[in-house]
Amino acid sequence: MSLLDHIEFSDLRVFVTILRTGSFKAAAIQLGLTPSATSHAMKRLEERLCTQLLYRSSRAISPTAAGSELAARLEEGFEQIARALGHLESSAEGSLGELRINVFADAAHLLIEPAIPEFVRQCPRVKLTIVVDDKPIDIVSEGYDAGIRYGHYVPEGMVTAPLTRAHRWVAAASPAYLDRHGRPLTLEDLQQHTCLQLLLGDNSSYQWEFGKGRYRQRIRVPGLVTINNTAATIAAAKAGVGIAYLLEGRISKEIDEGSLETILEEWAAPSEPFHMYYSSRRHAHPALRKLIDIIRLQNGLSRLR
Repeated sequence: MSLLDHIEFSDLRVFVTILRTGSFKAAAIQLGLTPSATSHAMKRLEERLCTQLLYRSSRAISPTAAGSELAARLEEGFEQIARALGHLESSAEGSLGELRINVFADAAHLLIEPAIPEFVRQCPRVKLTIVVDDKPIDIVSEGYDAGIRYGHYVPEGMVTAPLTRAHRWVAAASPAYLDRHGRPLTLEDLQQHTCLQLLLGDNSSYQWEFGKGRYRQRIRVPGLVTINNTAATIAAAKAGVGIAYLLEGRISKEIDEGSLETILEEWAAPSEPFHMYYSSRRHAHPALRKLIDIIRLQNGLSRLR
């Protein structure tokens, strides 16, 4: 085993910075370390090299002959490292790879769209590819780094990270529809109304779920219009075609402006949070953690630990 195997790169950086600044205190400030950590790093380096590198006195610090020679060679090495990193940053071929994410449509609207500007700012050399798809897929075989789904849609064996708190699904209709057909006051009343069916990615119709406290009830609702796209469903509901069942956050703008009104509010049930999922922490794209933290912070959660 060579001597290099025993040496911490950060300790070498501490040593060079001490000589550049002329003191342990100034070096600690420049490196963002405590004076104690700087002193320990220097002591550890000398012990592992079995060589004194600095003369220390109450007035000044100066390099020993061995320290002076080592510092000169390290400066050359650090300059080469800086040039290499600068070349990587300026080179058109300096991309840090591609991050491919497969995302539910609602998650793309609520989570990805707000996160993209900050992600590009933090990871300017990463190519980000977002594919919006509500169908259940195998992200590994399809060549994706990760996917975003509700918790119960995540395949077994995947690493998961919650991105949001629980959502609420609500029934909503336009004021014009409610004026014409009346406002449902009970779940049973829905059977007398026109409801917009939601088609899932596996081509099944979604059963509307309502709840109070711990009680949950799924019901099939009548309706001749079936749509597999949230934006189209919102447009149909605003046009007075029928009652829609949607994520509350997805129609917050329409609720605020009055083009849609929620109904049976007391029966609105929480659903699972959105989750980012991927196959392995060890082989995850380095930028994936950045994207996860950006989304979590934008949705009132802390960074992953």
